[in-house]
Amino acid sequence: MSSITRAFGVRALGAMMVSLALCAASGTAGAATLAEIKARGYIVVATEDDYPPFEFVKDGKPTGFDNELIEELRKYAPFQVRHEILPFTGILAGVATGKYDIAITAAVMTKERMQSLDFASPIADASDYYLYKTSDTSIKSINDLSGKTVGVQAGSAQLAHLSQLKATLEKSGGKIGKIVEYTSYPEAYQDLALGRTEYVVNTIINLRALVNEKPKVFAMGKQVSATSVAAWPVKKGNAELLEYINGFIASQKANGKITALQKKWFGQAFDLPVKFVPEY
Repeated sequence: MSSITRAFGVRALGAMMVSLALCAASGTAGAATLAEIKARGYIVVATEDDYPPFEFVKDGKPTGFDNELIEELRKYAPFQVRHEILPFTGILAGVATGKYDIAITAAVMTKERMQSLDFASPIADASDYYLYKTSDTSIKSINDLSGKTVGVQAGSAQLAHLSQLKATLEKSGGKIGKIVEYTSYPEAYQDLALGRTEYVVNTIINLRALVNEKPKVFAMGKQVSATSVAAWPVKKGNAELLEYINGFIASQKANGKITALQKKWFGQAFDLPVKFVPEY
C-alpha cells in the first residue's frame, strides 16, 4: 500500500469503521482455545516484519525482542509454535478473527483495541514521542509542531493518539498539520530524512533505537500522549490462552530473561505492572 494522506476527520471515521469490523469479527469467528491448541499440537503466532527493535528480519532471519521471546516460548510450550511474519496492518484483525491465536508483537494497549482483544501483561513502555531531523532548528518544543506535516503508521495506536497532540496544540492556539500514513515506520523515517515530512510520532523505544543508530540524522523530542504500554493480544474472551501466556511471561520475568532482553534491545529494563488499564 502506498503512503496515504487524509484529513484528520476522515481518518477518524476510518478508524471507527475498522473498530466496528473488529468487534463484529470477535462475535462471529472463533480463535482456538488453549485446549484446542494442545489437541491440535500447535499455536499460530503473528509478528510484524519491520518494527525494530521489537521485531524485524535481518539476514533472512527474524530477530528482535519479541522474536527472541518466541524462541523461549518454543522451549516452554508443550506444543509447536508456528510463526507468521507480516505487516502490522493485518495482525490485529487477524487475531480478532481467529486467523492467528496470538500476536507476539509490540501492540499498544488502547481502549478501542480492548473492545475486540484481550492483552497479556505489558512487555515494554510504549509512550509516544516525536522524532525530527537533527538539522531542523525550527523544532524546539511540542508547540513548534503546530501546522507541520507528521508521519505515522497506518492503523497504529500512534495514529489514534494524535488526537491528544491535536488537543495539546489547540490549547496554545496551534493546530495539527497534515498527517501522512505509512505501511511501516521505516518508510516514515525515510520520508522524514528526505524532508517530505517534518516529524514522526512513534513509541519511545523505537525512536530511541533509531536516534542511537543515526544521531546525526534524527533527534527525539518529548512525550506527546498519555503513558502507554506494549503487550501481546489474543482474541477477546480467550481467557485460558491469556492465562497461559501470562504464565509464560511471569516465568520469563522470574528467570531474568525478560530483563536481560529488555536491556539488550531497549537499553534499559522496565518496572511494568502485571495489569494495565489505558487512559485512551
